[in-house]
Amino acid sequence: MHSLVFFCAQKVISDYASTRKALDYIPREIYPVLFKAAFLDIRTLVLRDVVQRWPFGVLNFSTILKKCKHCDRDVIREKPNKQCLQAVIMGVKDYLLNELRQNRSASNRKTKASTSQDSIKLRKHRFLRVVDLTGLQDDGDRQDADTIGQWSRTVALAKACIDISRTSRRDEYSSSKRRKSRSGTALDANCENQLCVELHANLFITSNSYTTVKDALQIGKSSPLCLKCRDLRAEELSAKKTVSILELLDPVVLRKIELRYNNLGLTGLNTLFPYFPLFGNLSSLRLPYSNIDVRHMTPEMEESFQSMVSMLGQLPNVKELNLASSRLSGRIRELLNVLQKSLESLELAYCYLLPADATYLANSHHAPYLKKLDLSGNNLSDVLLGPFCQILQHSSTSLVYLDIMECRVMDRQLTTFLPALGLCSQLQYFSCFCNPISSQGLKALLHTAVQLPVLKVVVHPIPVDCYEEGLPWPPSTYDLIDYSIDQEKLGRVDAELNEIRLKAVRTDILTTVELYNDFSLDILQLY
Repeated sequence: MHSLVFFCAQKVISDYASTRKALDYIPREIYPVLFKAAFLDIRTLVLRDVVQRWPFGVLNFSTILKKCKHCDRDVIREKPNKQCLQAVIMGVKDYLLNELRQNRSASNRKTKASTSQDSIKLRKHRFLRVVDLTGLQDDGDRQDADTIGQWSRTVALAKACIDISRTSRRDEYSSSKRRKSRSGTALDANCENQLCVELHANLFITSNSYTTVKDALQIGKSSPLCLKCRDLRAEELSAKKTVSILELLDPVVLRKIELRYNNLGLTGLNTLFPYFPLFGNLSSLRLPYSNIDVRHMTPEMEESFQSMVSMLGQLPNVKELNLASSRLSGRIRELLNVLQKSLESLELAYCYLLPADATYLANSHHAPYLKKLDLSGNNLSDVLLGPFCQILQHSSTSLVYLDIMECRVMDRQLTTFLPALGLCSQLQYFSCFCNPISSQGLKALLHTAVQLPVLKVVVHPIPVDCYEEGLPWPPSTYDLIDYSIDQEKLGRVDAELNEIRLKAVRTDILTTVELYNDFSLDILQLY
């Protein structure tokens, strides 16, 4: 339900002309509610004016748009509306340009009396210092004309910084010429650059946006609008370009680095790793698809690997690590043992793990603290099964998210680890997608799942006995794709699974055979 204050705010913003006149008389405490109401109702003109007149030092999207006493809609978890974000950007630009004009006007008046910089007193009536958009959600792979994804958002913010810088420099140059012609002396250009709004955002950079984002970061120290990156995601960038971006980032603000599809290999990663310790607040390092293969190492590659291990040991706050799709057989102990802090999120999907790797992880200092674990693509059908059960037992009081997609798990393996899975009292998400499990195995899984008190999502495969006859055994992932499904059998299995949920009074659990990407990882509270 909405509060009376929120309903009043919606009424106020319904008439733009009246709202614009009233904004200067509305108490500052009401501005956050006006902002949320305008964002919800897509009142872009009002939103732009509210931002331009923002009476606080910080405009934080997460704080304002989350569920609150005035409005029970958690807007921050929704995909951001494109028009609303553009209105916010325009509002920030309006605020800065207005401040620059008034500062310049004040400077010009002072110049008539004195050319001393000490006599130039810029306006003290400044409020906005930080605009924090880091809480905004990405729209993922879904195409939606009304929303704006992280990549497009990054480009829009970078262009805004560049536009403000160009406008500021152009106006500064014209104003400086006028002052010099009157006094014979040009004033220090930095006097106007004291005005600065920091734009905190999560940046998604690809080869197509690299130049624009780099330009925006480069002008940050001299521009009235300074782009600050909290979470960096870079795809298909060379090591050289990635380094040039890292060199421009604020070491205090950055907390997450994600480099994917960059095919860096040990050589490329060895170029980047010396920069990572510079970021003292770095808590998440995600390096999937880095093309590391430790199975056939030359002396030079081994040296690079040991250097990478050494650098990992210099990251004091990292508690999320993703090394997915690198062949790390037998080297997990070396990589994880040097970490100063216990990991809370670990992704080792398709890493060709050996029993020694899984055994180390089960008995490591990380296991009791793990909230997210992804072991997809590793063979749990044989020698890894015992250590996997130990991992579940040792992380049973912390584990929230578990993914074992495509691990060759059949009914026998499932029956073996179900008792350990049943100990995971904090588990909210479990995926065993793309494993050759029968309908009987799935029913056994669900009987265990309904006993887990906070479980929300179970992603499971289509049972192997619901495929047409002739399916090879044991079937591979490709076999499951190639063979058609008996929809009548699948319907009966779905009904039986639903009956188990009904009897346990656990209809709150979502069971699905589709890859599920809507589960919010905010619950992990890694940052």
